[in-house]
Amino acid sequence: MKTLSTPFPPEWTVREARDAYLAENGFTVEGYDAKWTDASFFGIAFKVPNTRRHRWAIMLHDLHHVATGYGTDLVGEGEISAWELRPGAACLGLYVGGIVVLGSVAGLVFAPRRVIAAWRAARSIRSLHDSVPLAADDAAYEALLDLTVAELRARLGVPREGGARAPRRLHHYAPAA
Repeated sequence: MKTLSTPFPPEWTVREARDAYLAENGFTVEGYDAKWTDASFFGIAFKVPNTRRHRWAIMLHDLHHVATGYGTDLVGEGEISAWELRPGAACLGLYVGGIVVLGSVAGLVFAPRRVIAAWRAARSIRSLHDSVPLAADDAAYEALLDLTVAELRARLGVPREGGARAPRRLHHYAPAA
């Protein structure tokens, strides 16, 4: 499993960091608009329907990874899920909200201290899921991409250097270094 020691630099644009995040994980921007999207749970790969709400949630979820520095391995997804769950998951709907709850629970099983720390760190955050409504057009998302990572972190209430306390690790299906 690939480990990356540093979060994305605060001076990068969110677009640069998002694109680097997607590349290091083997994801693409085109995947946001696919009919089906790849997912995995406990190393088992499967496809899920890419509904309008799922597309919106995953696009913003990826920006949360950029801002916080949490990884995409099981523990990192547990951290980001707990972080996203703290302000509430009602806006995510049953399907995506369920994924966030399951991710939090899985993270608690494997790294309870890290996931609880992520939950606590989210005490005063402002989730993009709350500030970028599902009904918003893509212009709202594009405006986020033009910010610097530091500006995104400030908007979310994340420390300038990110919120992760451990180096981020990538999921099992991420491309080799």
